Amino acid sequence: MRRARTGKWGRGSVARVTLALCVLATLRPCVSFAQDPLAIVRRAGTLYRNLTSLQADFIQIIQDARLGDTLSSAGRLYQSGQNNFAMRFSDPPDEAIVMDGRYSWFYTPSTAPRQVIRMAAESDPVYGQNLLARVLDRPSDRYETAWIREDTVGGRRVSVVSIVPRGSNLNFSRAVLWLDQEDALPRRIELDEGPGTRRILTLSKIRTNTPIAPEIFEFKVPRGVRIVDQ
Repeated sequence: MRRARTGKWGRGSVARVTLALCVLATLRPCVSFAQDPLAIVRRAGTLYRNLTSLQADFIQIIQDARLGDTLSSAGRLYQSGQNNFAMRFSDPPDEAIVMDGRYSWFYTPSTAPRQVIRMAAESDPVYGQNLLARVLDRPSDRYETAWIREDTVGGRRVSVVSIVPRGSNLNFSRAVLWLDQEDALPRRIELDEGPGTRRILTLSKIRTNTPIAPEIFEFKVPRGVRIVDQ
């Protein structure tokens, strides 16, 4: 009798396994879509272009293999609309990169004391130091994409994809993006900007579509600092 009951349980198990395999088979297209790099960057680009504002804490690392040098910095990043962008540094303190729509300002007293570099804002496209716009503005139109893997950044699940510019005027040869699987925003960006030079930007405490004080995007020249136009 025990063997007979076991036989019935076995036939039921086979049925359940068969059903499970059928369900898994129907899920395969979903898994494939989740690993479609073009769909991933297109979603990120669409969300980015619809934002009214973004702010986030950042850690930036610039590696120069030719010089054997690594520069680290930290602060808070702000963007409002298409033209206003700022990186306000806490380490090194008081340094700033500000794009106000008319000029780009580069104030780095730790390496260039008593001066601020002022450059006319780029007009086509208006990317400049705005790394987010550089990689997320219409990415599916401007880049070749490739899937790398799934990962986590700051406890959040991300899709890791690479992008390679189709043109040659974007100041980088390849980028790797860690895009949040929930909100599609970048949590980490790696840019190969030149021979042996890599920029790594890690973002946290991201806030979107919230008001940002206008003075964040205004650079006030400190007393005793001269403006160097380039």
